[in-house]
Amino acid sequence: MTDKHSQKIAADLLHLRGQGLSKGDPVALPLVSSSMFHLPGDPDGAATYGRVDNPTWEAVEHTLAVLEDAPCVAFPSGMAAISAALFATLKAGQTLLIPSDGYYVTRLLSVRFLAQLGVTVIERPTRSYADGGFDGIDVMFVETPSNPGLDLCDIAAIAQAVHQAGGKVIVDNTTMTPFGQRPLDLGADIVVASDTKAPGGHSDLLMGHVATRDNTLRDAVLDWRKMSGAIPSPHAAWLLHRGLETLEVRFGRMCDTAGAIAQVLADHPVINDIRYPGLPDDPSHTLAKRQMTSFGFLIGLTLADKDAAEKFITSCRFLRPATSFGGVHSSAERRARWGDDVPDGFVRLSVGCEPSVELLDDLLQSLSTL
Repeated sequence: MTDKHSQKIAADLLHLRGQGLSKGDPVALPLVSSSMFHLPGDPDGAATYGRVDNPTWEAVEHTLAVLEDAPCVAFPSGMAAISAALFATLKAGQTLLIPSDGYYVTRLLSVRFLAQLGVTVIERPTRSYADGGFDGIDVMFVETPSNPGLDLCDIAAIAQAVHQAGGKVIVDNTTMTPFGQRPLDLGADIVVASDTKAPGGHSDLLMGHVATRDNTLRDAVLDWRKMSGAIPSPHAAWLLHRGLETLEVRFGRMCDTAGAIAQVLADHPVINDIRYPGLPDDPSHTLAKRQMTSFGFLIGLTLADKDAAEKFITSCRFLRPATSFGGVHSSAERRARWGDDVPDGFVRLSVGCEPSVELLDDLLQSLSTL
């Protein structure tokens, strides 16, 4: 996606609701929390019940559809979106391929629940995802860049190979958003994302979505939402709608600042290793330049040990020690505490919207104490 295309989408998002307003309508999206709707006679063509219909959801899904250039279904969290995509595409006796180094809850869902229902689960590291081929793989789920290690794999090449083998491709695009990477354009059948992160942007909501250009898959995902009851709250949807209108501005600043910070930290003496796809010597840099339109706002830092990592995080005035990422406030956490296969001193740094000079000075001050 070119910068010009990004700017067009950003402009469209800001005026998407306004284009359909009548005189006297509110410019801001109304929040509708009703569980019931006035429904005399035949219900066809009207809102029916709060588990099935909600005008605030529909406005958010319309906005997400413009962003993804594909129909979208909203969910109450990123994991709810992932669950819907997996349960809508898999059945007993089939085989699922997942990343061994991706978000750990996706692995837990697959191993502890899908496997019990007769799905064979295979794991591979992101960097060598194509090793072994894709024969017999019914659904391939991939997260690139991986969370938290920031490894990449070639979406277009892998999608082509999976399709030739008769499988479906699901890509978790949470770390990049459509402003940084567009997996559907690269051949994915389904994109899932946690809108809790950068799309919401203010650390005050939980939501996710599924995007697909395949109407059959979309219908299956919608049926899963209706029957499972995995529905977003109207208030969260309202907050997400507001966040989406500033996503392009926030995402651009976060990525620009992350790139500048990564360049400075790359040579810092107390940092044992740094991962950022925008660095020329990063193992994923060449692929990132081809596949992504931005290098993202996440940086992986490996410090000496657990104590050094914790001291670095807590000594920074402009870092919130918290899980999750993508907020306007920069945050960081030591990911080994959740069981990720990373060194004890590995820190996932999520760069926010602070002025870059002040944020960098704060990071360097904290590193100087280690």
